[in-house]
Amino acid sequence: MQLIGCDFSSSPSKRKPIVLALGQARQGRVQLQALHTFETLTAFGTWLEQPADWVGGFDLPFGLPRELVETLGWPTDWAACMDHYGALDRAQIREQFAAFCNARPVGGKFAHRAADRPAGSSPSMKWVNPPVAYMLHAGVPLLRQAGVHLPGLCAGDVRRVALEAYPGLLAREVLGNTSYKSDDKAKQTPERLLARRELLSALERGQTRLGLRLVASNALLGRLADDASGDALDATLCLMQAAWAQQQHESGHPQYGLPPFDSLEGWIVTC
Repeated sequence: MQLIGCDFSSSPSKRKPIVLALGQARQGRVQLQALHTFETLTAFGTWLEQPADWVGGFDLPFGLPRELVETLGWPTDWAACMDHYGALDRAQIREQFAAFCNARPVGGKFAHRAADRPAGSSPSMKWVNPPVAYMLHAGVPLLRQAGVHLPGLCAGDVRRVALEAYPGLLAREVLGNTSYKSDDKAKQTPERLLARRELLSALERGQTRLGLRLVASNALLGRLADDASGDALDATLCLMQAAWAQQQHESGHPQYGLPPFDSLEGWIVTC
């Protein structure tokens, strides 16, 4: 079974592409085999549509907070909600979400999904720093158009299984709140390089609650450490989460290790 981890961008470019980590798992070892990049959403969508056998962890939200959806009067069926959301443009999303936030008290501006707080992830309605609302808006339609299977959300080709992943969940287990990446060149410091190396070392030793060891060539490990943006490393963290999910599936878990969850909001694998 091919495993993939995806560091997604809602506006990919040559400078900031979508990054895929490809690998396989066996006997508690996750072999990172290759890193692929996509500079356009179209190119990535074409890749998703290809016949294949894979389980993937994707670093983008698969759903919106129920509180937000109900307040806005949008459909509460996931597919219908995603149809409605996908028909909006980014300016409309920003306007409606900003109005929602402006009507709420300080300290509680955003609505959260049930998985956001235990995962430590940004609310999926956030449109800046990071713009995860736009990531959902760009990414989920590609997954749906490709006909992949989203456990608990949308039935599809069970040979191509997409799970919502979050690299920060695994990174913080090792590093706490220490930063290991930045897109700002002025912040791409030696301290962040050391943090990436520390994180990689822990993954190679299997020192996370996933109980999996990362294996890769020196060349690939070097790329993960040297990528100051952290995109390649984040894709690899998602790969590790996909490997855990596949392990759960092979052990008989029908939902790839996902607990019972709100079928409007979705859930983050390993959370």
